[in-house]
Amino acid sequence: MEKREVIVGDLTGKHDNPIGELVQLACRYPGEISLLSDGHRISAKSIMGVIAFNPAPGRTITVEAEESDALDAMEEFLLCEA
Repeated sequence: MEKREVIVGDLTGKHDNPIGELVQLACRYPGEISLLSDGHRISAKSIMGVIAFNPAPGRTITVEAEESDALDAMEEFLLCEA
């Protein structure tokens, strides 16, 4: 598993449905993808998990993924830079 720490950008400023789009992005990759923060770990492929996790702007989270491509895509989405 690879890990990367990310500070969440303004998801609502760039995405119409950021939670749904984040889950859809995670589901494009076959391996496990997790989001971790404050002692909580959720699957990025679970809509209810991501809603409860609440990746709000400015929050520092760790993304774990089995594939580096998945990790790169999740980081890019959460940073809202591209």
